[in-house]
Amino acid sequence: MACALGWGLATPVEAEIVRFDITERIPAFAGRSFGAVGTYERITARATIAVDPEDARNAVIVDLAAAPRNADRRVEAVADVVILRPSDPSRGNGALLLDVPNRGRKLLPQLFDDVGQPGANNATRAEDAGIGFLHRAGFTMVWVGWQADIPSAPGQLALAAPVLKGVTGSAREEFIFDNLDATSKATLTWPAAGPAQAAVTVRAKWQDERQNPPGLSLRFLSPVQVEITRPVAGFDAGALYEVTYTARDPAVLGLGFAAVRDIASFLRRDGSATNPLAVNGRPSVSRALAFGVSQSGRFLRDFLYLGFNEDTQGRVVFDGLMPHVGGARRMATNVRFGQPGRNARHPQDPAWQADLFPFTYATLDDPLSGKRDGLLRRCELSSTCPKVMQTDSEHEWWASRASLLVTDLAGNHLDLPANVRAYMYAGTPHYAEPNEVMKKGLPAMALPQNPMHAGPAARALITALDGWVRDGTQPPASRVPMRAHGTLVEAEKAMPVTIPALPYPAISTPASFSDQLVLPPREIGRYPVFVPRADTDGMSVAGIRMLPLAVPRASYTAWNPRAAGYGTTTLYPLQGAVVPFAATEAERATANDPRPSLAERYKDNAAYVAAVRAEAAHQVAERLLLPEDAERAVVAAEQGRLAKLTR
Repeated sequence: MACALGWGLATPVEAEIVRFDITERIPAFAGRSFGAVGTYERITARATIAVDPEDARNAVIVDLAAAPRNADRRVEAVADVVILRPSDPSRGNGALLLDVPNRGRKLLPQLFDDVGQPGANNATRAEDAGIGFLHRAGFTMVWVGWQADIPSAPGQLALAAPVLKGVTGSAREEFIFDNLDATSKATLTWPAAGPAQAAVTVRAKWQDERQNPPGLSLRFLSPVQVEITRPVAGFDAGALYEVTYTARDPAVLGLGFAAVRDIASFLRRDGSATNPLAVNGRPSVSRALAFGVSQSGRFLRDFLYLGFNEDTQGRVVFDGLMPHVGGARRMATNVRFGQPGRNARHPQDPAWQADLFPFTYATLDDPLSGKRDGLLRRCELSSTCPKVMQTDSEHEWWASRASLLVTDLAGNHLDLPANVRAYMYAGTPHYAEPNEVMKKGLPAMALPQNPMHAGPAARALITALDGWVRDGTQPPASRVPMRAHGTLVEAEKAMPVTIPALPYPAISTPASFSDQLVLPPREIGRYPVFVPRADTDGMSVAGIRMLPLAVPRASYTAWNPRAAGYGTTTLYPLQGAVVPFAATEAERATANDPRPSLAERYKDNAAYVAAVRAEAAHQVAERLLLPEDAERAVVAAEQGRLAKLTR
């Protein structure tokens, strides 16, 4: 039976959580049981934080000092919170795993439990737990709304933060519509102060001059929605439109970092009855990990960089972090009129606030900005650094400048700090739903869409991260391309062969530094970036080569060029490509395909299954695959499912 509770926490003024209101507490997954851990319950709540602007740990939050304050001179914000915990906490593994919501959504279940949407957000049906990996492992899972520029809604966790009414400032946004409609609608991040201060330009790609051709115009449908009338000629469907405007009423977005810090610290350390994770006066968790995908992976990199892994009592918040598919990027969140949802993509601005130095964990000198900095610099000063496992799809090495993780700013090899590991899932797109298969994708893509899901490797690595935190067991060594190994190269040198069915464009997203205080921004310089070197099948030789790459039946790439008419000199965002091998030697000879055919690689399906079994055992030994995933892969190969590429 559901219960609605209104527990308000009465606390001294120095506390950061002033209310923790539980609105629902119900059995999860229709009572499904997960081995020795048993059943789970779902707790829905709203947590009110009160942040002291005078605390030096909060001083980094932009506009905090200007925000309205409560009677105790604190700045309040209210976060949505969802918790999944074992019904019997003593059966859990003692680890709190916080999944930073991506645009308000839960993505932890998709990657680790093979759950598709909307089940990942619901946790109501038995099947919403997918394969139940995290639940059988006994994790207590937590989601905290941190994004203050989106509303709280069913399936969307958010933060209600103070708004600076009447404050205005310059803003700009970029749009690619991938169509040739006469008019297109676009939503702005912030309300416009008025149409008189707004303008629109168009160009084929970022480095071109902005243009105002005949027919181009901008009309406001509301303070946050505009309609762009497109020019009659001269630009294809992949053209880049930029809207500049005077924005008003910014929220104090940086409070999202404080919300995650304070709520996570409360849940893992508070022993009062108000903490739903407390049992008999003590928290039921003893360690904390944080995970985030894409936008929320970049959130974690900024969370660490800005010093939020130290709580207001000087304690470590998270013992381990796993930012996923963040590349070398951070966020445009802790700025006035920030755009947390923005992820500039090829061919958009390569020097947005999300793409500023520092890029990696070690402290470096930046010749362009003149700064000396690194993602670990603040936590090293306070002795609050976590263990970090950064995982990326291969796409981040093409689109999100991930090479800057392991090179200095002159392009030379750079070792990672001892508490950091980095892993690239070779041959993967930015993100793929579980159980996807090859499909043509969208008209703007030149090649079929890569369906590679990173779940098997991710499950092995989250297990390793928890072991690293729990008892110091060293995780697998980093698996990324490196300059020192000859596996990280200039784009022009990445492909050793010509594959007609897999036309290689030799392009990637650049890394720039520009003056963002002027409109339009002025580029000052660029940093060298590199991409993974490919083998003769067109696939990366470095990184974690999951079974579809290690025992291949197709070429999987992390890049997919835009199709003709959609900006052909650029990459389609977030996607990779897949091109199956020819069935026979004669078929590949006819196609002038240099890649060996299936018949040349595997004598029959039994030989293919044997190869899968041997490679799976090898990856289990290297702790890059769990035994249960190895067993699933062998069964799938026997049934012909591992090799399935089309619907």
